[in-house]
Amino acid sequence: MQLQQLRYFLAVAETRHFTQAADELGVSQPTLSKQIHTLETSLGAPLFERIRGGVTLTVAGETLLPLAQRMIADADAARDAVADIVGLRRGEIRLGATPSLCSSLVPAVLRAYRANHPGIRLHVTEGSSQDMIADLLAHTLDLALIVQPEHGVDPALEAAELLRESLVVASVATGPPPTVARQLDLIELRHTPMVMFRDGYDIRDVTLQACERAGFTPRFAVEGGEMDAVLAFVEAGLGVALVPSMVLANRPLLRATPLAPPGMQRTIALAQRRGAIMSHAAAALREVIIEHCAATVHIG
Repeated sequence: MQLQQLRYFLAVAETRHFTQAADELGVSQPTLSKQIHTLETSLGAPLFERIRGGVTLTVAGETLLPLAQRMIADADAARDAVADIVGLRRGEIRLGATPSLCSSLVPAVLRAYRANHPGIRLHVTEGSSQDMIADLLAHTLDLALIVQPEHGVDPALEAAELLRESLVVASVATGPPPTVARQLDLIELRHTPMVMFRDGYDIRDVTLQACERAGFTPRFAVEGGEMDAVLAFVEAGLGVALVPSMVLANRPLLRATPLAPPGMQRTIALAQRRGAIMSHAAAALREVIIEHCAATVHIG
């Protein structure tokens, strides 16, 4: 039994006439008759009885009619649903990103994407790069914006480098600057209270390692916050913090002081499962992210 045969059956059942049904379907009457005969053979019962001026449904035909209508409706609905997904009219995406990227890069990317694809549902998960990598491996994310680890990502993943971003020293704009020079040597912070991120936060480890290389152990004024909390603590004048330059774009209460060469940078990458078949919606978002970051090129 084929869907085309059921469509032919429904056309004859509606018109009660083979010639009219053939005209509506755009096929020859012999072709229509042959398909109906094949359908009757596969079902083992006649579906139509010829009467003067046309045909009428047999008991088997009456039984098949509502089933055929439902099957064709379901097939059409399935075709339309897939067409909506392929045409990016429906669907959903699960995107992961670190907190600093969620507050800087991600809003602009999602605004650009949603302007062209308003029917796609967007689910955003916020966490550390390690969390994002674990979620990708667990198949709970489609894409993730991460800080590229120095040792690379898991072999089951692939990560495309997007941009390199400088870390800067954030301090309250109304207070004294952390240095009198245009750029700050990290050692100058050895006696300055710092606001530090929680354990497991990417920037925390980078900051502690950099301070150790510079020859000092930082003094923590406040410790344990996420990005928004750390920036708020710095705005309150509790201390300074090393943060990605992007997060200060809309923070007029904060001052950004660049680090002296070689400075500190991190690489932002877009990660996904290696060899995964990506949905049309996710592939389109990936393209938007890459284009947006290519326009950004380098920050800091």
